[in-house]
Amino acid sequence: MRALVVGWGDRPASPAELDRMRALVAEGLAQGAVGMSSGLTYTPGMYASGAELTELCRVVASYGGYYCPHHRSYGRGALAAYAEMVELTREAGCALHLAHATMNFGENRGRAGELLALLDGALAEGSDISLDSYPYTPGCTTLVALLPGWANEGGPDVVLARLGDDAASERIRYALEVEGSDGCHGVPVDWSTIEIAGTTDPAYGSYVGTRLRDWATARELLLGDRLGPSILQHVGHEENVRAIMRHPVHTGGSDGILQGAKPHPRAYGTFPHYLGHYVRELGVLSLEECVAHLSGRPAARLRLPDRGTVRVGHRADLVLFDPRTVAAGSTYERPRALPTGIPHVLIDGRFVMRDGRRTDVLAGRSVRRTPYRGR
Repeated sequence: MRALVVGWGDRPASPAELDRMRALVAEGLAQGAVGMSSGLTYTPGMYASGAELTELCRVVASYGGYYCPHHRSYGRGALAAYAEMVELTREAGCALHLAHATMNFGENRGRAGELLALLDGALAEGSDISLDSYPYTPGCTTLVALLPGWANEGGPDVVLARLGDDAASERIRYALEVEGSDGCHGVPVDWSTIEIAGTTDPAYGSYVGTRLRDWATARELLLGDRLGPSILQHVGHEENVRAIMRHPVHTGGSDGILQGAKPHPRAYGTFPHYLGHYVRELGVLSLEECVAHLSGRPAARLRLPDRGTVRVGHRADLVLFDPRTVAAGSTYERPRALPTGIPHVLIDGRFVMRDGRRTDVLAGRSVRRTPYRGR
């Protein structure tokens, strides 16, 4: 909405532009959207102020929806970024779902408890909050997203022009390697943590699966592949992943990105990885609790009244798995390998997977919240 109404500039929305964004939020929710999302480490989302987001969340709340932000930082300032989301939704009277909520980079090793304490305090005061996470330590994004916000201002063609200018490129390098750019969560980039997951131009395919060495290599890729490379960013901590998934308002979420020759294995493996690795192998969650994290709890957050539990009158969206053998299948080396131990899947009571084979049934459809009929 901000790109459509305000454009790619780093400036506040005018009163008229804010009114237009309010109208677009209302239109989407009236048509059946369940809420509003934002990418606050991405342009132009990062240019939105808290006050702007609060006003849009008021509209979301009026329709019974929820706000699902990718907040401003997962690195330096992560706790302050989470606190901003909690406070602005409290002020707006809006439910909050924190997308792929985790604590990454060296600054946040072992600090998941501080995030959970923040959420527990807000929940105790009556806030409606939930969160999701993927059961892996690396994140996944685009290489251009790491650049500072000022370098991304103006849209792709302007960004490419800056990258091609030696003086501007040096400013970008300094922001990335010394200052810690907002696109890299305020943390100076460690190129050894950046793995190329995919390129759009096959001429650069040899970079896929390799770690970056320096800014010169990153710049070459961004220019040659016209901002196309996707990356894995190996900056997470296993102790944080486990602590967050234990929280009672947690749900499983893949944050899956299918782009690239070597995508993150979470795109294919998140949910069986929870069941196989974190339930059967590690015992971090009980089987019953994990199933609730992956089905009933997200359905309740999405306010889908006839899904998420096995009950008479509900849609028969069912995954039948063997708890002794279910496993992700996908790995970092083979990210598109399919899961095992899931013989049957039904959508709306019809087999779409039967005895481990896909059927010809196309039972899926878009799922919308009941359209708003007025108050």
